[in-house]
Amino acid sequence: MALIATALCFAIRGDVLDAQAAEFALTNEQIGATASPAFWGFTLAMIFGGPLSDRIGMKPLLWASFSMHMLGVLGTIFSTGFSSLYAATLAIGIANGLVEAAINPLAAALYPEQKVQKLNLLHLWFPGGIVIGGVIAYLLTGAGMGWRVKTAMILVPTVIYAWMLFRLPFPKTEAVEKGVALKDIYAQALRPMFLLFLGCMILTAASELAPNQWIPSILSKTTGMSGIAILVWISGIMTAGRASCEWVFARIAPVPLMMVSTLLAAIGMYSLSIVSGSVLTLAASGLFALGVTFLWPTMLGITAERFPKGGGLLLAMMGGMGMLSSSFALPMIGRVYDQSGPAAALRSVSVAPIVVCVIFGLIYMFEKRPKVLEHA
Repeated sequence: MALIATALCFAIRGDVLDAQAAEFALTNEQIGATASPAFWGFTLAMIFGGPLSDRIGMKPLLWASFSMHMLGVLGTIFSTGFSSLYAATLAIGIANGLVEAAINPLAAALYPEQKVQKLNLLHLWFPGGIVIGGVIAYLLTGAGMGWRVKTAMILVPTVIYAWMLFRLPFPKTEAVEKGVALKDIYAQALRPMFLLFLGCMILTAASELAPNQWIPSILSKTTGMSGIAILVWISGIMTAGRASCEWVFARIAPVPLMMVSTLLAAIGMYSLSIVSGSVLTLAASGLFALGVTFLWPTMLGITAERFPKGGGLLLAMMGGMGMLSSSFALPMIGRVYDQSGPAAALRSVSVAPIVVCVIFGLIYMFEKRPKVLEHA
């Protein structure tokens, strides 16, 4: 439910960017900048929240996220311009980061033998929440409701997950349960393979989150279709894909899955920048959706499986770095959008998943020779 609240923040913000830009007389680069603290605020929360999940537990982090969700949503509703919108979005980013800092180690602790699968199942509620938020936004648009009413819908799952917190006990993180010393947890963050995965997370997040935030605005202009409807289509495919993750992982290991996924994401994203017409747009966006479906949760799952002593810290670093990269990518895409048009904005990002595809291809080949990486 907390992840649905996070997803509604993402979906509804993507739908209302143009309306906010018009009301506050902002350029695409400026409106992209107001969206960016949702991502670097997420990173900030995870930097502090990750270690705290090991020290104070996951439940207090979710109480803090509830407080920041309320502050951010109400701040957005009553914003009057760039500065107040920026500050409110920062509060939402911090709330979302605290959610992620709690729920990832929670899933790993509850299902220590099925981390990749269960993290994918958990994270199906991000695209699933985007579908819910997208449908809400579409219906409210049809009813003539403004962007503030749409934003207020985020309060519904926020209040629900706060009510659930009263009722549920929480386990300790894996690292705490196993008695791993704090210095040993931090030592895991310096291992070469983890640092390589951290770099890959930067590129995979830039391939998924930043383009998806701009897709409603971009595709509504390049195709004439409803941008939020296309985002719902993409998110629906991602939800179905993550729901079938146990079937997928029974047939393909995480590393080759990352190779295939990033290749499909690159092809889909590039295709979206050149296609026209509803059929080709849906096909290209569907290909993009298939590509990005498993990227974020599989990167988290690989980290949890290979570095169990890293506790909540390493998962927080992965999620935080992914969101930080998106905070830089959002205004950069907006700048390309202003200077070269909406299609060029997507085309410029399509190189990122190709780089990740090459990296995981090399990992796959080297892991045929275990001695090469046994000390990584």
